[in-house]
Amino acid sequence: MLLHGNADPDAVASAFAVQQSFPEVLIGLPGGLDRVSKVLAKTLNIEASEDIAKLPTARLLVLDTSGPEQLGIEIDISRAIVVDHHTRNERWEKARLYYCDDTKSSCSEIVYELLKAAKKKPSRDVALALLFGMLTDTGYFKFAKPTTLIMFSELMAIHDIAMDEAMGLVDVDTDISERISQLKGAQRLKYWKVGNYIIATSQGSAFEASVCKSLLSLGADIGFVGSQRGEQFRISARATQAVVRKGIHLGKLLGVVGSETTNGGGGHPGAAGLTGIGDVEAILNISAENAMKVLKKIDSSSD
Repeated sequence: MLLHGNADPDAVASAFAVQQSFPEVLIGLPGGLDRVSKVLAKTLNIEASEDIAKLPTARLLVLDTSGPEQLGIEIDISRAIVVDHHTRNERWEKARLYYCDDTKSSCSEIVYELLKAAKKKPSRDVALALLFGMLTDTGYFKFAKPTTLIMFSELMAIHDIAMDEAMGLVDVDTDISERISQLKGAQRLKYWKVGNYIIATSQGSAFEASVCKSLLSLGADIGFVGSQRGEQFRISARATQAVVRKGIHLGKLLGVVGSETTNGGGGHPGAAGLTGIGDVEAILNISAENAMKVLKKIDSSSD
């Protein structure tokens, strides 16, 4: 089983739930874990390895990964079973099985449904992990859908888990390096005004998603933050719910940018990513230009 690079808690929780229900499954992390996921893995004793050479390739399950490029390694897609909740990606269409439900707020919800269908009762630790996956991928319910809340309450009831236990499962303070990245992101930002909306871009070397969120807190409606590592680049994008309700879908937008630049992008309406080979500044500009076109179209249609 493989997860996307810098795997987040939703991906790790989903993988842990599958692993505990089907013990022969191994979790591979070709791109490692993010900071919160590392604490989650330690808290729940989740066994995973970044040495993917040990993984069998005859049967390969890929979870919570919007496109093959998010893995950071080459795989035989025809052998893969892919379960995801991001915008459907044509790059996965050749998979052995591709199950994508973008109506779900998190992959944890899909996995919980699949466990119920298989009549697998989650252990208390698995329930806690899935609850935390749902919490983090919905911004602690800020972007949750009604079905998320229903599943969340079901999982709480199975093991009589209180809300404070689920929300306090992982307690990670923002460290100084992340705060410095946010400040540098503010120093390097560029912005454009489109009607009553603001699009901002910035560059850094780490914590792209965190810096992106900080741009929104500064007043941007859409933020794109990128980093360059040799020929490789990575971009995170975030949008306020106000512009999402107007019609912005960052997952589709970065999917188009990925296709235009022969890279891979995708995600949710309000949160998405793009990775590949190229100049990050150029890709950021293309992303901002595409966002401006969409906003102008939205403005003109509402006149």
